[in-house]
Amino acid sequence: MSITTTDYKHCSLIKMDGRIDSNTGDSLLKAFQEVQERGTYKIVFDMADVDFMSSKGWWVLIQTQKASKRYNRGEVVLANVPQKILESLDMAGMSHYFQVFDDIVSAVGSF
Repeated sequence: MSITTTDYKHCSLIKMDGRIDSNTGDSLLKAFQEVQERGTYKIVFDMADVDFMSSKGWWVLIQTQKASKRYNRGEVVLANVPQKILESLDMAGMSHYFQVFDDIVSAVGSF
């Protein structure tokens, strides 16, 4: 598992690979919080290399989304979401909570 952060002019891009579960969720939450503590609330989460997402992972994304949207500061958008994870997002009824983009360029450009 590795987490990388890239800062752009209007947003930050966070990319993670591997599984997002109870063992790795706290590391991902910490990465999101570090970006927000620097004052960036427009975040693109690149999920191209994520192969599993547990409820802990969804909890991390929801908490980050709430913090980003507070006071209309920004939001978290998802890019390159694998089909099986996209299906779980739909089944959990959370597809309306996140904007989903097919690639990073479109996601970053949305800000």
